[in-house]
Amino acid sequence: MRTDEALRYAQERDLDLVEVAPDARPPVCRVLDYSKYKYEQAQKQKQARKHQQQITIREIKFRPKIAQNDYDTKKGHVARFLKHKDKVKITIMFRGREVAHPERGVMLLDRLAEELSDIAVVEQRPIQDGRNMTMMLGPSKAVLAGEYDGNGAGGKGDEKDAEKEAAAAKSKSASDSDASDS
Repeated sequence: MRTDEALRYAQERDLDLVEVAPDARPPVCRVLDYSKYKYEQAQKQKQARKHQQQITIREIKFRPKIAQNDYDTKKGHVARFLKHKDKVKITIMFRGREVAHPERGVMLLDRLAEELSDIAVVEQRPIQDGRNMTMMLGPSKAVLAGEYDGNGAGGKGDEKDAEKEAAAAKSKSASDSDASDS
């Protein structure tokens, strides 16, 4: 159809002539309500953004001479981040003469990766960058698929265990108060 005929046809119906494929030979146009078309396009883009998965990178800093309790606490933080489907950048900061022993940092990072192997995948091996050594961990496929429910912090099994412990503590406190009343 010629352009002037198509325009007349669209105006008779109070609609717009919209070019949908300008690169085609001949160009393709449609007769439609342009504002409704723009609204539907915006809704499609909004839906696409909503279903897009956003991955954030969290960072945890270690020292080569870290105490066991501090190590366990930070390992728990790393596990929690991974279970929330975040990537974790682990940095070991060397001070002074500690830089002369990068193998201590590699041992620490390898140990951490091994202990978290069920929920973590090493995305970047340890790299020395000046006084810092970094390694990148990402969530494993089981975590991304939502199949992981291990005994670590934040798993589905932990919530039930916490509820049981709370109920046990409540019943214990009730029995303690009964014993003190008598």
